[in-house]
Amino acid sequence: MNPVRPTLFAQWREDIACVFERDPAARSRLEVLTTYPGVHALVVHRLAHRLWTSGWRYPARLLAFASRLWSNVDIHPGARIGRRLFIDHGACVVIGETAELGDDVTLYHGVTLGGTTWNAGKRHPTLGNGVLVGAGAKILGPITLGDGVRVGANSVVINDVPSQRTVIGIPGRIVQTGPRPAEAQGIDLNHHLVPDPVGKAIACLMARIDTLENRLAVHEAAPETDCTECEAETLCEDHATARTPTRKAS
Repeated sequence: MNPVRPTLFAQWREDIACVFERDPAARSRLEVLTTYPGVHALVVHRLAHRLWTSGWRYPARLLAFASRLWSNVDIHPGARIGRRLFIDHGACVVIGETAELGDDVTLYHGVTLGGTTWNAGKRHPTLGNGVLVGAGAKILGPITLGDGVRVGANSVVINDVPSQRTVIGIPGRIVQTGPRPAEAQGIDLNHHLVPDPVGKAIACLMARIDTLENRLAVHEAAPETDCTECEAETLCEDHATARTPTRKAS
């Protein structure tokens, strides 16, 4: 049995309430409702999506276009968005037509959930519950990010990511596995606390160079030995002589 979809007003109330859990700058419901462009875009999208699924395609697109002009957030009315989405700052966020977002997803400014094909079918990403996408990140194609995935700022993700992973880089690579410690609010917004694999590799190389330089210094400080004559040369000559056949006298 399919779960009952909450009413439009219930979704709007949740969209406003979740801001206080993820933005310490939020002070009142009036402030959130009147000054948060991400909330404006989401409130309009909830209505536009219902028009879209009811067959009112042009009014839905027109409403989404007006929302884009007002909020600078471009959400296609066909996108399926779960409950309590939070779009922080909102500027330049793009969510494509076949994108699907689970519950409690957080997107920062400049995020793109884009397509990579001309096919009319599924061409945009699917995000699980509790996914956090850092500023400027691009998630491209019909890929799936599992529950609890965290994407670092300015990363480009083009492959599926299992649940409870942290992805950074271009192209995005998994740098951390497993869930992070739970926060008091239930959502971990410390998206700047990600491993630095490049820095770690450089640190290992520097440590290795120091070790080799120390060994070289010890070797150079040792007394010099006379290497003008090599015992190996004598051994080679003896070996060559032993292999040379002797001719019998006629």
